[in-house]
Amino acid sequence: MAEHTTGPTKTRTRSEDIQAHYDVSDDFFGLFQDPSRIYSCAYFERDDMTLEEAQYAKIDLNLDKLDLKPGMTLLDIGCGWGTTLKRAVERFDVNVIGLTLSKNQHARAAALLASIDSNRSREVRLQNWEDFDEPVDRIVSIEAFEHFGHENYDDFFKRTYDIMPDDGRMTVQSSVSYHPYDLAARGKKLSFETARFIKFIVTEIFPGGRLPSTQMMVDHGEKAGFVVPEPISLRPHYIKTLHIWGDTLESNRDKAIEATSEEVYNRYIKYLRGCEHYFTEEMLDVSLVTYLKPGAAA
Repeated sequence: MAEHTTGPTKTRTRSEDIQAHYDVSDDFFGLFQDPSRIYSCAYFERDDMTLEEAQYAKIDLNLDKLDLKPGMTLLDIGCGWGTTLKRAVERFDVNVIGLTLSKNQHARAAALLASIDSNRSREVRLQNWEDFDEPVDRIVSIEAFEHFGHENYDDFFKRTYDIMPDDGRMTVQSSVSYHPYDLAARGKKLSFETARFIKFIVTEIFPGGRLPSTQMMVDHGEKAGFVVPEPISLRPHYIKTLHIWGDTLESNRDKAIEATSEEVYNRYIKYLRGCEHYFTEEMLDVSLVTYLKPGAAA
């Protein structure tokens, strides 16, 4: 898939690329998201879970791998609308810092954190991870990695390694693609139709986006010094998440068009249904990868 992706456009910064997607309309996203306002693969521990329950289960799946203790500082890179930060404060009594490049997300996340009854520090910044160099104890990043660009992976893992203590832990959840050789080994092939859909995703839905492979996530993390346990595939969970999103958006078609336009509505239906198809066909996956510094791995 990497062969058919692009980095940030020459005329737009990564921040502008992010805003092109996430600042479409808060009202629009709210028409297919559950009340948690989480925009990433859920985790259906039980078949009877609602999407909202499964989204919190996904957050907990990430946070439980971090060995958080009261008073620690958690950094959320690509914090979205702030739900993971709020969950961390309430469950683990930690200080939190969220980074986002979306103005809409920043405003909503800041308001959400301000509503928490806690003495812990709670902060959301309009800031790129490349400009963040303060010490933190733990890091979580849920489906922001797709925006970083292959050429920045070494810098990302070096920076995250350097700002955590010797027992630092990080989780990164990301949609991933396969190399054509990997597809061939499983009896699949990268068709023209698949390549065209990928191009649609990285030009019209996530401008500037690039999907890694799971092996890239492991290799670059290990190169920085992290110990990387076996990644977890959440592919079946994303199929269900995407199906629910697609059905919900279709049921709110008129409201979605009113909030944006018919063109935007059609674009997102194509995106949600297409992704559901390619995850089902095992052309795409989503990986949850845990990174341990030596003191955490001992």
